[in-house]
Amino acid sequence: MVRFVSTSIVTPESSGHDHKEFSRRIDLGPLDLQLLLADHIQKGIFLHKPTTTTSSSSLNNTNLLVQHLKAALSQTLDILRLAETENHYNTTSFSIDCNGAGALFVHAAFDGVTVADILDPIVVPDDVVYSFFSMNGVLNYEGAVSRSPLVAVQITELVDGVFVGCSMNHCVCDGTFFWHLFNTWSEISRGGGFNDGVSSPHFVFGRDYVENIVSHPSRSHTLP
Repeated sequence: MVRFVSTSIVTPESSGHDHKEFSRRIDLGPLDLQLLLADHIQKGIFLHKPTTTTSSSSLNNTNLLVQHLKAALSQTLDILRLAETENHYNTTSFSIDCNGAGALFVHAAFDGVTVADILDPIVVPDDVVYSFFSMNGVLNYEGAVSRSPLVAVQITELVDGVFVGCSMNHCVCDGTFFWHLFNTWSEISRGGGFNDGVSSPHFVFGRDYVENIVSHPSRSHTLP
């Protein structure tokens, strides 16, 4: 059974400053709205667990890793401007309210489970893997109705590894954007901070169509 160590909200590093992106509203288009009743995008990666000669030092190293990932996530959100969704009006419309509200951050542990317990079996133990994510069973529209977070990260300690699971509201982003966030977060974490520079370009948050794209439905897409 998964054990929850702590739960917090990670806000963008510059959310306390007067930034025009944090007062921006982005209306969702038809391609976004069709995903309202779909699940969140949920994917993750395994990391090596920090090891030392003593169990107490190992625990401290793991906590340092969690805090490091948390700080790097704050800088990542600062770049990508993720926030909560909004709705309203008599006919109900949905939009992204760029208010710098941040992401849910959960630190958990699964005692007695190893990385091999997940990767070696022919049939993946779904009950264990599902516990690595914080938004199981939450549909995208709940980001507006019940204020569930658009982004939720769960760091789960195993016996010999750490699983970093990320959940993102599918109305706000597609798979390309998901991995863009993940890769940017990884790059900031490895490099020590945004001031060291990141190679990933900023994404376009507008919902505008490229000229003549309507005449080619098979090529239509929406960039978050």
